[in-house]
Amino acid sequence: MTTAPNTGATTSRLLGISLAYFLVLLDTTVLTVALPDLRASTGGTLAEQQWVVDAYTVTFAAFLLGGGAAADRLGAARVFRWGVAAFGLLSLASAAAPTASVLVGLRALLGVAAAACLPSSLALITQLYPDPARRARALGTWAATTGVALVAGPLAGGLLVDVGGWRAVFLVNVPLAALSLAMTTREGRIGPVPGRVDWRPQLAACLVLASVTEGVVAAQPLAVVPAVIGALLFVRWERRSEVPTVPPELLRAPQVVSGLVAGAAINFVLAGVLFTTTLLLQDEHHLTPMLAGLAFLPLTLPTAAGPVFTARIVAARGPRLPVLVGLVLLTAGAGLLAAWPAALYPLLAAGLLLIGTGVSLTLPALVTVVVAAAPHGTAGTASGLLNAVRQTGATVGVAVMGALTGGPAFLSAVLVSGAAVLLWVLSWRRG
Repeated sequence: MTTAPNTGATTSRLLGISLAYFLVLLDTTVLTVALPDLRASTGGTLAEQQWVVDAYTVTFAAFLLGGGAAADRLGAARVFRWGVAAFGLLSLASAAAPTASVLVGLRALLGVAAAACLPSSLALITQLYPDPARRARALGTWAATTGVALVAGPLAGGLLVDVGGWRAVFLVNVPLAALSLAMTTREGRIGPVPGRVDWRPQLAACLVLASVTEGVVAAQPLAVVPAVIGALLFVRWERRSEVPTVPPELLRAPQVVSGLVAGAAINFVLAGVLFTTTLLLQDEHHLTPMLAGLAFLPLTLPTAAGPVFTARIVAARGPRLPVLVGLVLLTAGAGLLAAWPAALYPLLAAGLLLIGTGVSLTLPALVTVVVAAAPHGTAGTASGLLNAVRQTGATVGVAVMGALTGGPAFLSAVLVSGAAVLLWVLSWRRG
């Protein structure tokens, strides 16, 4: 595998790769504050609003495993460019969607394009920075993109909706996707591994996630039937595959399973809090989209600056303690929010600050845990697995917390993140 020197050109490529990651994550948050305007424009119901958010995260999560495998087998740079180009074109189409139903379908396709971008971006960083210390710092920059996207999402969404309505939220993606492609055009292929990509497990995973989401959103118990069928098909096809999308040796590595559970819990809380709190701020507290975006600053600002600091801690002392402290803060923040619906903004701000700080501590450390455990040549697959479980957590979080609303919704976040704390401590002691 050819390595690139750590020059200005390499830094430019890192920024271009991070910009694509920014786009992918921006679309998980930027639309949140636009939901009331979307409902007024298209007449969509609350369930349709949940599906506008979840259609993206369902396909994103389901196809991340395939996106990681494709990056390893077809070449990360090729898959990355295809994904970014498709993301820009589909964003343009989404801006012209005539109804909420059409937008749900386009958002599902956007999730597939995002699944091609994210794991390939991490595989490219592995190529650009083969030295572990430099790679840890580069991953800190890459992970900080999460925080920047969280900061920009509610704020940019509120500003764009106030100026041009919900359609402007999608139009902004087009020039950003073009810029990302321009900054990474010279990136070469990265160590493709011979073998085909089996897409059947991705379709089975999509069936499972979609069924579970519909069951929660529509309170439909029969949705468990296709979910179980999809899960059985996924296991069957994985066991029979010569190149499984989830390498068994990766799951057997110390703390990987508990790290994956922690990743799912983080996104459950984060996505669920963003969705539930946005509706409370705009529907019950009557804030404008822009003011609602500003209200999220205590959550979003720590996630922008914290990951770079966390990456230095991980490089010096390892990932165990940052993950534990971050999960504890996440649980405490959700606990404060459970009392917020009847309280004043300072309590909301304190809860959001704890959640944002917890996210900034955990995410870079979890990336280190999973990527370090990946067998040679499977960095894209490992990244895809981590981000797949994270997006699964986000999908379920929006569905569950959106269905419960108010104090019970935030209590469900406490239970999920608290369970992740216990599992991480147990795996740490056993490790």
